[in-house]
Amino acid sequence: MTQATTFKTPWGWVEIAASEKGVTSIDLSPSNRRTSSRQQQAREDGAAAALLTEARTQLLAYFEGTRRAFSLPVDMSAGTPFQRKVWKAITRIPYGRVRSYQWVATRVGGKHYARAVGMALGANPVPIVVPCHRIIAQDGSLGGFSCGLPVKRRLLKLEGTLAQLTL
Repeated sequence: MTQATTFKTPWGWVEIAASEKGVTSIDLSPSNRRTSSRQQQAREDGAAAALLTEARTQLLAYFEGTRRAFSLPVDMSAGTPFQRKVWKAITRIPYGRVRSYQWVATRVGGKHYARAVGMALGANPVPIVVPCHRIIAQDGSLGGFSCGLPVKRRLLKLEGTLAQLTL
């Protein structure tokens, strides 16, 4: 069973969902902000609820600039085998570093998979924890981001890599 919580961060509202296996989604612009996290957490119990509490704590610390790595299990069961391979590959990219779509593609099957990598990243349900914002175009430009380029710029600025890119 999946449980969710919505809460306010310094960056705006965030919704996190989790199963017993791990975090299943992070939405950086949830449309339903009516239920506070305190109200939802009162109804939650079990491993998923504990995971939501920890994910909230870790995300808030990340947004405040005091956390650089996540120690959260991620439930990637919604992805295809190729998507899961891409998502797993990008979790190895450290904070403050960027890599190209082609770099990821060579790690998941060959540089000719760069466009497929972009599609897999666009389907990433757990941005930030699975850091698809750290993937840029080969020429140093931003490329795309499912949460929008302004959010990608802000994340890369937080991590200190935005100034290195060709914009």
